[in-house]
Amino acid sequence: MSWNTFGRVLRFTTWGESHGPAIGAVVDGCPPGLALSEADIQPFLDARKPGQSRFTTQRKEADAVRILSGVFEGRTTGTPISLLIENTDQRSKDYSEIANTYRPGHADYAYDAKYGFRDYRGGGRSSARETASRVAAGAVARLVVPEVRIMAYVAEIGGDSIDPANFDADAIVRNPFWCPDAAAAQRWEGLVDQARKAGSSLGAVVECVARGVPAGWGAPIYAKLDADLASAMMGINAVKGVEIGDGFGAARLTGEENADAMSPGKDGPQFAANHAGGIAGGISTGQPVVVRVAFKPTSSILTPVASIDRDGNAAEVRTKGRHDPCVGIRGTPVVEAMMALVLADHKLLHRAQCG
Repeated sequence: MSWNTFGRVLRFTTWGESHGPAIGAVVDGCPPGLALSEADIQPFLDARKPGQSRFTTQRKEADAVRILSGVFEGRTTGTPISLLIENTDQRSKDYSEIANTYRPGHADYAYDAKYGFRDYRGGGRSSARETASRVAAGAVARLVVPEVRIMAYVAEIGGDSIDPANFDADAIVRNPFWCPDAAAAQRWEGLVDQARKAGSSLGAVVECVARGVPAGWGAPIYAKLDADLASAMMGINAVKGVEIGDGFGAARLTGEENADAMSPGKDGPQFAANHAGGIAGGISTGQPVVVRVAFKPTSSILTPVASIDRDGNAAEVRTKGRHDPCVGIRGTPVVEAMMALVLADHKLLHRAQCG
């Protein structure tokens, strides 16, 4: 069985390949009566689309979405919502030299070992191009959780982190890195430029905060909110690590330091800290839900790397084509989308059980 569907009540299935005629998603379980048009989805796709600066891949895609079903007279009908995004700037010839050679760091060998066949044109389903479908689905999910405000930003590139003291939410959309620290964004220009010109790449850490999540979403054991968030984020291309709240940092604290002390408040408990990232026992606490996602350096680099071909012979690979020198930059809208999809699913799960 091939798993292309995510979610329990609000479910979405993505389809298509990087160099096929189109990609898309089918969103099922969306409540009826929500106002929805292409204009509600397009801004999120525009945030993710390639070719917007010299710091991302120069593949030019409009990423214009079409709603094919599930909407009538501008409102969702409760039936599957089919979303289509055409591919218009494929260059499959860029990949002809690696048709029989595995690119280290990519899914080439693993796909071949599983299926006995692989689509070498940009990686097929393993390409980050697939994430446009998730962003489109995530735009639908946001309509299900209008009470929640989701904000993601790049917190680190190439080991260089932002300074929390310089955090400015308004700065996030004013630079090509989705960076809330203007000084860090200036430094990153040089870092990413250097990697790009050298044909290399850099990793990144994206942080995502969801505010307005009420207490009670999630479940104690097999539908933990944090477990589903971790699964959703790990399913994004190039992601190799996920932290909820303090994450691994919590292992370096004492019990007293890690406790999110509570005191009486006007509308519920007041928390002295949020080490838990807004989730306790798999259930939201009403605090901001905080997730950090680590993206590895893009594996497509011009530096020759030792590998093998399909026959097991030694080979050397240089990956040509158009690639992101730091995939985490365009991964930021994808992280937001997966946060929205998980939260929308858990809101509907909570409503189904608790009313």
